[in-house]
Amino acid sequence: MKKEDHISRRNFIATGSSLVAGAMVANPLAAFSPQKEKMKVVLVGTGVRGTSMWGRSIVQQYKDQVEFVGLCDPNPGRLEYAKGYIGVDCPLYSDFEKMVRETEPDTVIVTTVDSTHHEYIVKGMEMGCNIITEKPMTTDEEKCQAILDAQEKTGKDVIVTFNYRYSPHRQKMKELLMQGRIGKVTSVDFHWYLDIYHGAAYFRRWHGKEKFGGTLFVHKATHHYDLLNWWLDSEPMEVYANGALEFYGSNNGFRHTNCRPCPHKDSCQFYWDITQDRRSMDLYVNHEHHDGYLRDGCVWSEEIDVPDKMGAQIKYANGVQVSYSCTTYSPYEGYRIAFNGTKGRLEAWIHERQPWVMDDYDELRLTDNFGYTQLIQIPHGGGGHGGGDTRLKDKIFLNPNLPDPYRQSAGARDGAMSILVGIAARKSVKENRMVRISELTSLTPTAVRSSILQR
Repeated sequence: MKKEDHISRRNFIATGSSLVAGAMVANPLAAFSPQKEKMKVVLVGTGVRGTSMWGRSIVQQYKDQVEFVGLCDPNPGRLEYAKGYIGVDCPLYSDFEKMVRETEPDTVIVTTVDSTHHEYIVKGMEMGCNIITEKPMTTDEEKCQAILDAQEKTGKDVIVTFNYRYSPHRQKMKELLMQGRIGKVTSVDFHWYLDIYHGAAYFRRWHGKEKFGGTLFVHKATHHYDLLNWWLDSEPMEVYANGALEFYGSNNGFRHTNCRPCPHKDSCQFYWDITQDRRSMDLYVNHEHHDGYLRDGCVWSEEIDVPDKMGAQIKYANGVQVSYSCTTYSPYEGYRIAFNGTKGRLEAWIHERQPWVMDDYDELRLTDNFGYTQLIQIPHGGGGHGGGDTRLKDKIFLNPNLPDPYRQSAGARDGAMSILVGIAARKSVKENRMVRISELTSLTPTAVRSSILQR
């Protein structure tokens, strides 16, 4: 059993600089190069992700590189709380265009409800700003095309924050595939499990309604599809999917508006006492009278209309066939993946959020045809998402021009290709047919992603 060397925060992205795959792809971070003055940023959307990952942590870790010049949100109470929590002294706005006009930022960070991402991405580019946006880039093909058209027209850059690409064990998978260790990849088995805590959280929030999040085929699985696109260095061509709502929503004998006043709290296994979560109280509950958003919504609400089990067959332009599934009510959290190649198999069973898993590493299993099995241990990275959060932000704010041998930086085309799989899957379920990616937008899938000169 081989123990891999520890990969530090600063040298992680530079590791393997001799690898050249992806070198022909334009750097999506080119416009984010270090400047003599601080990068002036504004943040639109002050929910938990915006105020923490793209707010407070930026102020604490990159104060010499970044200056917040404005915050924007339609909820005035949450906006005021966000200012103090993030630790900034900048103007607050409910009007996005007014904020951009008055503060003249270099970059807009978009962390709003998914279905509104396109509004701020497009308008931000039109007003002269580069964009950093949370995944998914948007929720349907028309909004996706609007973003692509705006980027073509303005020449501005869009960074989609695919932090999963930056975690050490996922990078190791990419490295082994690039090296051809299992030969030509022919198929992939990829199965994701959300546990009854994390999975349920999507159904008590706005994500459980298609009009806001585009279903979990888009909101959650965009992470998974982007990993596939990146690992395989190719783009999806056809999708056939199945999905159904069979656990949450109306699949229960009782329900209420939300957990706090629920008369069934003593008998409901999914009761969540939000009053024990100080952060959620300060950020959401104390300001729900402004917009009516209930952060502890009922997972049995009849308004929930997104599948809670999902499966898709994805055919790639390079011929690889993928079998994908996602279950949202599993007793444990994590995923199983196997890459099947002409010379062997690379596989992993990754546990996330499991208190009984005490290892400080993730393990990959590499098996050669007519050979042996090698177990490869990769130390966990520090910070969220296996170290991916910190390394992603380091790349954006500290070292945007550092060599990117694994092509971990993700631009608008990457963002589009990931959501288009989910959009095609959603359409496939509704229309009971195979959906071609090329029928959704002006993008034509390519067999080898790293050969494209495109942001």
